[in-house]
Amino acid sequence: MIGGGPAGATSAALLARRGHRVVLAEKDAHPRFHIGESLLPMNLPIFERLGVAREVARIGVKKRGADFTGEADGARYTTMHFRRALGDSPGFAYEVRRSELDALLFANAATAGATTLENTEVLDIAREGDGSFGVMLRDATGNELRHQTRFVVDASGRDTLLAGRRGWKRRNRAHASAALFGHFRGVARRPDSNQGNISIYWFEHGWIWMIPLPDGVMSVGAVCRPAYLKTRKGAPPLAFLRQTLARVPDAMARCGAFEPVEPVRVTGNYSYRAARMAGPGFVLVGDAYAFIDPVFSSGVYLAMHGAEQAIPQVEAWLAGDRNAHRRAVRDFQRSVRRGLSAFGWFIYRFNSPGMRRLFRRPRNRLRVEQAVISLLSGDVFRDNGVHRRLRLFHALYRVASMTTPGKSLKSWMQRKETVNHEFR
Repeated sequence: MIGGGPAGATSAALLARRGHRVVLAEKDAHPRFHIGESLLPMNLPIFERLGVAREVARIGVKKRGADFTGEADGARYTTMHFRRALGDSPGFAYEVRRSELDALLFANAATAGATTLENTEVLDIAREGDGSFGVMLRDATGNELRHQTRFVVDASGRDTLLAGRRGWKRRNRAHASAALFGHFRGVARRPDSNQGNISIYWFEHGWIWMIPLPDGVMSVGAVCRPAYLKTRKGAPPLAFLRQTLARVPDAMARCGAFEPVEPVRVTGNYSYRAARMAGPGFVLVGDAYAFIDPVFSSGVYLAMHGAEQAIPQVEAWLAGDRNAHRRAVRDFQRSVRRGLSAFGWFIYRFNSPGMRRLFRRPRNRLRVEQAVISLLSGDVFRDNGVHRRLRLFHALYRVASMTTPGKSLKSWMQRKETVNHEFR
């Protein structure tokens, strides 16, 4: 296993419990900072199966939903509560420090029987004559080690080890974004039972998030067009984040005189997908395969779900059943692409006038709003009527876009210009 984040730790724990010899290599040492702190309700059943549900509850802030605010809304916002989702998905999730969650899952993999290596970087992977892989590693002391394995699970995250080394990584030509973010004290939370909810604010160049974390800390960040981020022209990241928050008065009012507890970080265009997802003796899970945008907090869930769904193909390959492996790969790819497609359709249009209108004034005709809440919960892999109603939402979006044709056309052209500029 390459990468000790949620995807790698999930696969390692599940395979080790099934009696397989597993080595999990992580280039850093836990705990380490990572963005992506907002979990989805559909994460909870996976935590139960891993046996860490109580520990996650202990380190998390209960998240009952998400609220959305437009630039002209002032302090008025719309909340979508997870308890209103279709089906039986859990009615809440958690906001967590990723440093704590990742460390917990990594330790759980070791408890399950996996050999866990920290400060150990994977340098190269080469297929051997017998079909196995030789994996070159370098530990914290600089010593280089060689490990032989019959199957490689690449959960290397944005390092995209296999996709990068094999030339499979492709920047997403349908979407382009950049972000700056940090942790702060002194940011006001929503009242009462909604105090753990994530808040999303639209502004002219993208959207802002506020994620409540334990101990009075708030994760605050902005996802924006890369061209907007370039306008900071050397301004310190904290100062530029303040300037961005000032574009949305209610967001700025909640921040007040906030104080950073972590350095504000900046990342460039990070939307990509690999040309290959799986093959003979290997699979890419989570961000090692693809990443779109964090607006719906899907990253950790998709990573852990994919890691769990990859188990049948690993076991089929190790058992020497090539027909079962091919079927498992086909099913895995179909499942992952279905989830990415469901989230991607919304993400690509999230900043459009039509989407903003529908999220700010939701209607539940034919239970369409509940289907959207199911998407926000991560319930996009079961056939429980969600996808049928999401297609109705797609139609409503087209109608909403036609009511403001000038603004919708301008938004579409800005998106095309952004993507085209990134690929010049």
